[in-house]
Amino acid sequence: MLKDITIGQFFPGNSIIHRLDSRFKIVLDIAYVVMLFMAGNYCSLISAGLFMLIIYMMSGISFKLIFKSLKPIMPIILFTCILNLFFIHGEGDPLVKLGFITIYAEGINTSVFMTVRIVFLIVGMSLLTYTTSPIALTDAIERLLSPLKKLHFPVHELAMMMTIALRFIPTLIEETDKIISAQKARGVDLDGGKLMDKVKAVVPIIIPLFVSAVRRASELATAMECRCYRGGEGRTKMRQLKSGAADYV
Repeated sequence: MLKDITIGQFFPGNSIIHRLDSRFKIVLDIAYVVMLFMAGNYCSLISAGLFMLIIYMMSGISFKLIFKSLKPIMPIILFTCILNLFFIHGEGDPLVKLGFITIYAEGINTSVFMTVRIVFLIVGMSLLTYTTSPIALTDAIERLLSPLKKLHFPVHELAMMMTIALRFIPTLIEETDKIISAQKARGVDLDGGKLMDKVKAVVPIIIPLFVSAVRRASELATAMECRCYRGGEGRTKMRQLKSGAADYV
């Protein structure tokens, strides 16, 4: 399951989507999210889904990654689906009535609609990190938030923290997988037992993971200090963000 989590990973490529200005990709991704939440019918959702399908085809990203990005959040999707299915009541007679369980047509419609919306949301947001390097993402966020510098807002520091947090997701996932394998090799039962036993089995994973995260953060801070990093004041960039005709199209 942990190996299937692709959030925050970057897959290098030379497609037109990879070459787009990262600022435009962030703005378009936000517009895509707004479009999803403003959609009031299935035609709008299908239009958004077809748009994202075309973008994936243009990016050259394997469709297997779509299923990998959805697999870890399937419990959340199912939970949302069940909540809408059982707690949305409509007019008229229920379609199903078994004791305290009643299912209306409106509940089924809302459940399917919300499930499709969440799936399209995750798929669309994942494409941003798939096709944009962490450095380009940091520069884009800083440039887009640059007007806030006039209000003495720490734009550079905020962009740096967001990118580091995003970049460390795959690293922490890999570290968690190693810790789980090491604990199983030492005879720790992480799969069997009752619910409380499974909760207690999480402790041998959380503590080493927390220690490892703190150690990595300390090493990163030391490495940044050794490279004379002192924040964004007066810093220049090796790669300047430049927009072209393809970005506006």
